[in-house]
Amino acid sequence: MRNYTKGMILLLITLALTNFSVTAQEEETTEKQKERPARPAFESGLLFDGATTTLQSAKTLEMIIQHRFGSIENGITDLYGIWAPSNIRLGLNYSIMNNLMVGIGTTKFNKMQDIQIKYNVLQQTRSNKIPVTVSVYEVIGIDGSADSKFGVNYKFTNRFSYFTQIVVSRRFNDKISLQVAPSFTHYNSTDSLVDHDRIAISVAGRFKFSPQSSLIVSGDFPLQIQGISEYRKDVNDMQDLPPKANICIGLEVATSTHAFHVYLGSSQGILPQENIMYNTNDFFKGNIILGLNVTRLWNF
Repeated sequence: MRNYTKGMILLLITLALTNFSVTAQEEETTEKQKERPARPAFESGLLFDGATTTLQSAKTLEMIIQHRFGSIENGITDLYGIWAPSNIRLGLNYSIMNNLMVGIGTTKFNKMQDIQIKYNVLQQTRSNKIPVTVSVYEVIGIDGSADSKFGVNYKFTNRFSYFTQIVVSRRFNDKISLQVAPSFTHYNSTDSLVDHDRIAISVAGRFKFSPQSSLIVSGDFPLQIQGISEYRKDVNDMQDLPPKANICIGLEVATSTHAFHVYLGSSQGILPQENIMYNTNDFFKGNIILGLNVTRLWNF
């Protein structure tokens, strides 16, 4: 009888411990499921000429073609900018890890070469425990123009420019995503009476109206901050007016391996530091440019 009682007690303890272990595992599994990353806020890591927080999975190669025609303001004379001088960039991005991408590219204007790095610091979760995705984005540009462009005291470092941005995005639902991105731009060498440094704020949004198609908009707004300006406002004359905002509106069509953008924008530059520092086109005064982007993914 005693052995039977001991056996029953041991059985009950074993069942209790097993039930506790299973319950704990179920709770842990449920918790992990709750913390799964949310779907990316944007279909592509590129939106017009700016970065989103979207990163492709590890060992993915992304090919990028970016094209901007001339301004449409001359009308039929140059076929609304299509016959005007155009700017184009070819780029390759590679995801080393799920949250780290490196890229290289070459741009027609100023024969610019660039190195890009994007790193996701935070990832929005489906449970909204982490409500946003946060990326750090860096672009290093190398101007390939003739030495004479940089004056008599030429140094190779004069060719370098830097763009640093923190991008914060949120996917609100299956249709709406928004992001905001403060940035800092620095040129080692600039035109006369143009500041070497510029702070800007960028905003972007997407409204998905079909499984593959979205309306996309963005704006890059350079800020005139006297505290970091090298020149007094009253001596800049008309040459140092703040650069204009780069406004873009367009259509995105995306599949699992492609993204295509057709849009109207106001800056003919493609690298973000060019748009922030040197854009003189005003979208609302008709300085509008037709742009096209194509991206293609390969997984290894």
